[in-house]
Amino acid sequence: MRLDLEKGDKFDTMLKGVSDIDQLPDPTGQITYSSKLDEGLELYRVTCPVGVLLVIFEARPEVVVNISSLAIKSGNAVILKGGKESILSLVALSTAIQSALTDTAIPPDTIQLVETREEIKALLDLDKYIDLVIPRGSNSLVKYIQSNTRIPVLGHADGLCSVYVDKDADLDKAVRVVVDSKINYPAACNAAETLLVDRSILSTHFIPITTALQNANVQLYLDSESLSHLPSRDSSLIKECVTEDFDTEFLDLKIAVKVVDGVEEAIQHINSHGSKHTDAIVTENEQVAKRFMQGVDAAGVYWNASTRFADGFRYGFGAEVGVSTNKTHARGPVGLEGLVIYKYKLCGNGHIVGEFGEGSGKKKYLHEKIDGTGKMV
Repeated sequence: MRLDLEKGDKFDTMLKGVSDIDQLPDPTGQITYSSKLDEGLELYRVTCPVGVLLVIFEARPEVVVNISSLAIKSGNAVILKGGKESILSLVALSTAIQSALTDTAIPPDTIQLVETREEIKALLDLDKYIDLVIPRGSNSLVKYIQSNTRIPVLGHADGLCSVYVDKDADLDKAVRVVVDSKINYPAACNAAETLLVDRSILSTHFIPITTALQNANVQLYLDSESLSHLPSRDSSLIKECVTEDFDTEFLDLKIAVKVVDGVEEAIQHINSHGSKHTDAIVTENEQVAKRFMQGVDAAGVYWNASTRFADGFRYGFGAEVGVSTNKTHARGPVGLEGLVIYKYKLCGNGHIVGEFGEGSGKKKYLHEKIDGTGKMV
């Protein structure tokens, strides 16, 4: 299904992403900080492209179009390597993009496609020429890239997302959020893999939620306490969990279930077993929601919303180059803003450092904020 661009609305969604990216403002040349150090000496922090990107992904031919659009809009060059299963589609799409670029001021080889693993091994050694590697795919792919290059790597190895149903959760919202987080697209990195249920609602919320999951053919891996609250265990969809289940990215219609004693234990479990991707709480208690969103260490923390919203297109980024769990300049779904860095531009008039200091006759730095932001060449 991931290889077929004609399946459902994938092709139309891909084109919509390109149009949306085109409508976004240019992320480069934006002044994000400005200061007058002295009369005639002004400092600006200005956004600029990262440089050359190496994006490695598995299957999904539309990724070529999404990433190429983001790279062009953000002023970056990109080298793409996709899965062999979709190589014919990848070649056709990249060739079409390069052909379109011949009618613009952008060199066609700004977008390049490589086809073999051997080429990737060689590229991972080119830290002098490639500025950022973005792997999209399995845990093994991401960890291989991270272990075999000196180039900075932006991405995530796992998508261990959790939904915590608090004691003050609205039942209807809980059922909707939990079920959608699991079944909307189980193979996605933002699908829920763990369900945490507050102990105080086992007698009220637990059965409706687990029943809804079973009705959607989801296999439940339950801890002993949650298992004991089921009226019947006579189902192929019910299994007792093992510890490893809470560290497993199922990518399937399976979910691990654990009973917790309040929001603090939920936070502790997520921070110990999660992958810092996306986690959600269902509650009507605003203070508890704020505590959860502050305490959980993840790129995305949601309140009464499905974890499946963790996506650049849904965020309004047009598309995403990937999802980052890094604590660097880009975190979560990475769109245009994640593909720019910044440089400091200092504009003077023959100024020298020797004129400044604490002694007699020395100048003092003004450090006055310059009013106004905007675009700077």
